Amino acid sequence: MRLEKRQPSGREKDEAAVELLDKLREQLYSTNTSTVRQSAFHLSWMQEDGLDILREALLTDTPRRAKSAAAYGLRKMRGRMKKRAEETLVEGTTSLDRLTAEISRNALLVIKKGKAAPKRSTRPAGKRPGKFEIRDVPGKDRGRRQPQQGKRPDDRHSSRHRH
Repeated sequence: MRLEKRQPSGREKDEAAVELLDKLREQLYSTNTSTVRQSAFHLSWMQEDGLDILREALLTDTPRRAKSAAAYGLRKMRGRMKKRAEETLVEGTTSLDRLTAEISRNALLVIKKGKAAPKRSTRPAGKRPGKFEIRDVPGKDRGRRQPQQGKRPDDRHSSRHRH
């Protein structure tokens, strides 16, 4: 897929930021799924510019891999862009493109599940944090053989010492 040149938004501070955004945008359309997903994650940290690129990938005619990664990047948005990213996903659900609508719905479901399910504690109920149970620790002779019944422990070695 051939990408058209992206118009800088004017928010970039220097040429290095423009180059990084162009590089991440190109990687978003790569054939390597891992590269695409990493690119989307990095774009999620780029505030408005990352949002613009992810939005473009989700809502325009792009491959499924790029759309899924864009939805992933939008889900991972933090801070002041989080609300705008969710709005973009909601907008994607109303898209005429069936693939975009499906990907957007699934991304919103994942977001809702993350909000609704608080993390459970791994400790059993009724135990207070900081308290521990005292258990018996096996002794050093745990692997040694026990003396046979009927014989005294001193009798085991007595045959060697007789002459």
